[in-house]
Amino acid sequence: MAAMAISSSSATVRIGCKKSAFVSNASSSVRSEFAGLRRMDSMFDMGSSHCLFAQMQRNVQAVGNGCRGVVTMAGTGKFFVGGNWKCNGTKDSISKLVTELNNAKLEDDVDIVVAPPFVYIDQVKSSLTDRIEISAQNAWVGKGGAFTGEISVEQLKDIGCKWVIHGHSERRHVIGEDSQFIGKKSAYALTQGLKVIACIGEKLEEREAGKTFDVCYEQLKAFADNVPSWDDVVIAYEPVWAIGTGKVASPQQAQEVHVAVREWLSKNVSAEVASQTRIIYGGSVNGGNSAELAKQEDIDGFLVGGASLKGPEFASICNSVTAKKVAA
Repeated sequence: MAAMAISSSSATVRIGCKKSAFVSNASSSVRSEFAGLRRMDSMFDMGSSHCLFAQMQRNVQAVGNGCRGVVTMAGTGKFFVGGNWKCNGTKDSISKLVTELNNAKLEDDVDIVVAPPFVYIDQVKSSLTDRIEISAQNAWVGKGGAFTGEISVEQLKDIGCKWVIHGHSERRHVIGEDSQFIGKKSAYALTQGLKVIACIGEKLEEREAGKTFDVCYEQLKAFADNVPSWDDVVIAYEPVWAIGTGKVASPQQAQEVHVAVREWLSKNVSAEVASQTRIIYGGSVNGGNSAELAKQEDIDGFLVGGASLKGPEFASICNSVTAKKVAA
C-alpha cells in the first residue's frame, strides 16, 4: 500500500494565483511523493529535482492562466457537494433524512444536490427544501421505450430532477458500462437539459502500476468526445480504492490528480473549460476529513457516499466551504 501513502513533507507545492513555491528534500522522498501517479520513463527522471520542478511548473502554468480564486470559484462561483444515496433507504429512513436536511443550517455559497434511489425521488422532491436539488443516479442513453429496467432522461425531468450521475465506478466495474457508452449517455442527458456529474477514477492496481493519470485521461476523453458542451458538467474524481473502504486520498494526492485533470482539459478541450469546470472529490469523504480536503486549491467540492445518509454529517461536509474562506 506504499503507493497510496503520499507524504506532504518531502515536496510542498503551492498552486495559487500569486506564487508557486517548491521545497524539496532527498530525491528518494520525491520519488515516494509521486509513486502511483505516472509510470516513470527516461524522459522524466524522478531522481532529478530539476526535471521534477520543471514538470510541476508546467502544470501550474497550464491551469494558472485563468487564475481561480479560492472562495469565488469558477463556473457558478460556488462550492459543489453531491450526496449519492446509492441503493439505500426506506420510506421511513428517507423521511427522517429529509427532515434532518430541512432543519440543517447550510452555508449560502455552496450548491447542494442529493441523489436518492429512483423509487424515492418523488418522495424526496415533494418534501425536501428547494435549497437542495435532486439528481438521479443513472439515466438511459436515449429516449425511453422498450428498455426494461431503465429510466429515461425525460422521465427524470418530469419528476423534477436537475442532475444525473454518470460514470460512477459501480456502474463501470460492477454493471460493466464502458467509457464510450457513459459518454454517450451524458451527451444525451445534456442535450435534453439534464446536468451531469461525470465520474472518473482509477482502481488500486492501476494506481500501484502508475496508471492513475492514464486511466483518468481515457475516461475524460470519452466525455470530451461526446458531450456538446461542458457548461453543465461537474467532474467527480473518485479513486475506486477509496470508495466505501474508509481509505481516503490525502489532500495532496487528490490535489495532484485534480491539477492533472484541469491540465488535460486545458490541452484537449480549452483553457476556458479548464478554468470554469468544477472538479470535485469523492471517496470516503466524511465530516472529519472534508475541511482539510476543501482547503486544496483545485478541490471544488465533494461527491459523498455513506456520509450523505446522515443529515448532520452531510450538512457539515457541505459547510466545509468555510475552510476555503479560511484558506483564502
